[in-house]
Amino acid sequence: AGQGGGEAKKKNIAVHVTRSAETGQRKRHPWLFESDIRKLSHEGEPGDVAVVFDNKKQYLSVGLFDPYSPIRVRVLHHNEKVSVDSDLVLDRVRQAAKAREGILPPDTDGFRVINGENDGLGGLVVDRYGSTLVAKVYSSAWLVWMDAVKDALVQVTGAERLVLLMSRQLQKLPSDILKGYSHGCILHGPPLPEGVLNFVECGITFECDPIRGQKTGFFLDQRENRMRVEKLAKGRSVLNVFSYTGGFSLYAARGGASEVTSVDISTPATEAAMRNFNLNQDLSTREGGTVGQCRHIPVAEDAFQFMREAAQSGRSFDVVIVDPPSMANKASLREVAIKRYTELASLAAQVVKPGGKVVLASCSSRVSTDQFFSACFAGVAQAGKSLLDVEQTQHAVDHPLTFAEGSYLKCMFATVC
Repeated sequence: AGQGGGEAKKKNIAVHVTRSAETGQRKRHPWLFESDIRKLSHEGEPGDVAVVFDNKKQYLSVGLFDPYSPIRVRVLHHNEKVSVDSDLVLDRVRQAAKAREGILPPDTDGFRVINGENDGLGGLVVDRYGSTLVAKVYSSAWLVWMDAVKDALVQVTGAERLVLLMSRQLQKLPSDILKGYSHGCILHGPPLPEGVLNFVECGITFECDPIRGQKTGFFLDQRENRMRVEKLAKGRSVLNVFSYTGGFSLYAARGGASEVTSVDISTPATEAAMRNFNLNQDLSTREGGTVGQCRHIPVAEDAFQFMREAAQSGRSFDVVIVDPPSMANKASLREVAIKRYTELASLAAQVVKPGGKVVLASCSSRVSTDQFFSACFAGVAQAGKSLLDVEQTQHAVDHPLTFAEGSYLKCMFATVC
């Protein structure tokens, strides 16, 4: 098995795992944690090929080793033996591209190209914004293989530019581990124009800032949920809290909303939402008017505080959208996150008009769908209200799911009465 990124070939690491980890590998789980490993043949370096064996020294799987991550091995293939090389990376990128053929809505050039483990490339996420690809790596293992990743992505997609982002944990590693790469560096093509990209989603133009923004610059996983909001916004007043750069807000405006209030604690995000509205002033709405005719009220304020004050003053809205950032980035924060989701649901129920709609979302992978929905029902009950016509939605179609931990996004659409 070869190394990418111009590195010389090294001896593979033999990884012997615990009994419980054996079961997980036979079920094709893409992760091996430090606690799953009984023995290593030798100390490995980031990007080394790790060959996984059971207690009888029978082959289980193969992946990439990362001594700096709790996930020690990002498994790339199970059961059958394969060579881990640039050809495997190219094949996975081709498979991902083929899987997305024909599934995207019209007038869309912003979408997920590689969804990590779910596309067979664990720890690597790639999004496309127009002619630019933004690759975000969550494991130092991929830095050794970055030449192979770059070549495969450019060959398959024909993108003009490739930007590399790193997770916060990765950015903390010593420079020698980062192989000369840096967060926001250009792997292929010209520099970013002032760091901002424009792209189109369902005919709506958005800007995104890959380097300073959230995730890769935009929340592409909520696309289908934004499309649902557009369909229920006609003639209604809409409150969008944790609005970021106004994704849900713009869909509501195009859907014919009479008024949209976008609330986010980040002033730069609120300013970006205003710019996004300006980009779409002349865009036709479902009512035959234009987006510019919708009254847009951007508010740079804490979402909790805004809704508390709105409830106390008796202010209400026909549609309330609550899409906060992750509230549990580790298991120990799960209970705190559930309490906050409960409070948010209660506040949403207090500021939505009787018979109005709430859209409640969670992107915390450590909070299950059942836990999140229970928190929402509990919060609405605390407000003396109840939910009807409850519908559950998930990730956008270009975000495939192949393992339980990959299912992080939960979204509820419901009527409050």
